[in-house]
Formats: sequence, structure tokens, C-alpha cells
Amino acid sequence: MTDTRNPVEDLAADYDIFDPDYVTDPIPAWAELRGQCPIAHTERWGGSWLPTRYDDVQALAKMVPELSSANPGPIVVDVPEEFRRPEREGYNGASPISADPPEQTWTRRALLPHFTPRAIAPQREFTKVLCNELIDGLIENGGCDGAVDYAQQIPPRVIAHKLGVSGDMVDDFIEWVRGVLELGLTRPELRVKYGDIIRDFFAAEVIDRRQNPRDDLITALCQTEVDGELLPDEVVIGMCNLQLVAGIDTTWSSIGSALWHFSTHEDDRRRMADADDDLWDTAIEELLRFYSPVTMARTVMEPVEIGGVCLGVGDKVLMNFPGANHDPEVFDYPDTVILDRQRNRHIAFGAGIHRCAGSNLARMEMEVSLRTWFERIPEFTLTDPGAVTWAGGQVRGPRTLPLAFG
Repeated sequence: MTDTRNPVEDLAADYDIFDPDYVTDPIPAWAELRGQCPIAHTERWGGSWLPTRYDDVQALAKMVPELSSANPGPIVVDVPEEFRRPEREGYNGASPISADPPEQTWTRRALLPHFTPRAIAPQREFTKVLCNELIDGLIENGGCDGAVDYAQQIPPRVIAHKLGVSGDMVDDFIEWVRGVLELGLTRPELRVKYGDIIRDFFAAEVIDRRQNPRDDLITALCQTEVDGELLPDEVVIGMCNLQLVAGIDTTWSSIGSALWHFSTHEDDRRRMADADDDLWDTAIEELLRFYSPVTMARTVMEPVEIGGVCLGVGDKVLMNFPGANHDPEVFDYPDTVILDRQRNRHIAFGAGIHRCAGSNLARMEMEVSLRTWFERIPEFTLTDPGAVTWAGGQVRGPRTLPLAFG
């Protein structure tokens, strides 16, 4: 892993996914690359390719077995060899997102029934009550940090509730997830440290559920059979790991980005204050498109030629779903939020066999959190644009967001 920290002078040959300008606003970079070099390359952070066109990203996401999610995994920066734990990669890592077929197929089939609209219905009322309780603690203050005090608090509690673990773990979950997917991207020792903490925690939970079943997701996974056999403990641990690393900061980033948008776009904010169900439906999809938080990664297993470039075995390819969702060949006025956009084939949740298994839950959390906010706090503004900070790399979203109510 190399951190040059030299200024980026040529995006097409030397982009940096951690460059502050790119993290704060990557849209100009995508537009520039799309026009001159639609699939860019860099040697930074171990080297990678960055596609920017919708069709290319779609095609790459569906290339199996040419591209692998299991070897070494879907994180945008690999850990150095000395830090790797092969026994905790592949379908034992965070299935099904960290697996290739055939393991990806049966692990996804085992997980999906727990994230259908019917399966997540009990979480809706929990989320509604939670959001109101959070706002109760904020509203008299006349303002808050919309990222830290609201957006960041919702997904960890929803995930904890679904898993059946104590809500007291929320602060730990936030620290662990940031350690893996934010701070740990450029500091591999942190990624390994927090990855081990997460797995050790869920290993103990799985042992407990085998002995003391409950009405929760961990128990349900422990009782799930594939071809007549119970899921192995390591696979269940990996699936629980997935709930944290794929279901927490991704969703809080989407909620936070939406609050940032409405705090800086008065017309859109006022429109949503009186929105009907139809407008809420299209607005949620448009916010997911415009502020898509997640970039995944694949490793080339077989030579691939696409978009005029040749991808070699061992190369890393970034699944730039956010950039694809701003392609003017697919979306009219792609760099404008159109709350009632009717034609919206966004791929914020990915594409192909690795499309997000938890998209129903994420949509529900985003809808309930924003609708509840607007019911209670229809008027709010950003108090200090210079104080807003963004995280990027794997998951992009605001991490500080000072808001004033009224």
C-alpha cells in the first residue's frame, strides 16, 4: 500500500479516491474522466481501475467469474499480505458479498428471506419510534449535528434490534465499522484489529444462539439449512459481520447526505415538507441515485477488455456505482436532484449477483428517518458550510453536519 499524498495532476492516470477534493465532490472528476478516459487507472493505494460510464459499470458488475469478490475481497484497498487472514476471507468473510459462485449462490439464497419487505416489516415501527425518540432529545436545543446526532444513530440501532443484540452496543458498532471501512482503509492494522473484534463478538453470539435460541436474525441464521445441513458457524459469523460492515455506515451516509441536501436546497426542502406518498417514493430513489454512497471492488481473475482498456489478472477494479449514476447517457440532467424523476434506473445498490441483499431495509430506514424528521423539523438550515466533513473511499457521506432548526 502506497500513500503518495502528491497532488493529483492527471485524473486519467493518477486519480486518488482519498483526495479531499474528490471526497468532498467527486462529480466534476467523473465528468472529466467520462469525456476523456472513461476507465481511468492509478497506481495509488495498490493500484486500481475506475470506470465512470453506466454501461461499463453494469457490465463489469456482472462479469463472473472474470472478476472476483472473494479474492481478496470487495474492499477498495487491499490489506498488505502480512495482515491478511485467508481463513476469514471468501464466503467466511461477509457472505454473500465477499463470495463467488457457488458459495455466493447458496449463501445469498440463505440470507434473502430475512430481508424481504415482509421480513423487515417489524423494523418499521421500531425505526419510527427510534427516530421520534432521537428528535425528542434534539428539538429543544434548536439545532444538532445531523450526521452524528441523528443519521449515525439510526442504522446501528435498527441492525442491533434485528440481530437481537443489546442496544448498548451501538457506540461500539459505530467505532468498529469506522475502524474497518473508514479509518482502516488507509491503516490496515486498524482494519484487522476491528475486523477481529467484530468476528469475536459474533462468534460468541452464535455460540449463545445455538444453546439459547431467540426470536432474532442470529438465531434464524443458526437454524437455516442448505441442502439439509445447518449453516456452518463461520458462515453465520460472516453474515452477521455483513450486517455491520454493509448495513450501518452505508445507510447513515445516505440519510446524512439527504439532510445535507435539504439543508442547502431550500426549494427542495419546502417541497418535501408537504410531500405526498408519490413524491416521497421518487425522492428517496433520486437521493439514492444522486448521493449513492458505496463503491465496491473486484479483482480480475481472467483477462478482460472493456472500454478500450485491458484489465490484467490481479488488477483491482472499483465498482463506481456512484459515478455510473451520474452518466448523462442514461439520466437526464444527471447532476441535478430532480425529486419527482420518473425514469430512474439507478444502481445505488449495485448490479448483478452481488446487488445489495438488504436494499429493502435500507430504503425503509431512509424513508422513515426522513419522513419523521420532516414531520417534526420541516424547517432547518446548514449553519456552517465550512464545518461539514465528508468520508470517502469505500462509503461517502457527511460525518459532521451542523444544522439549525427553524
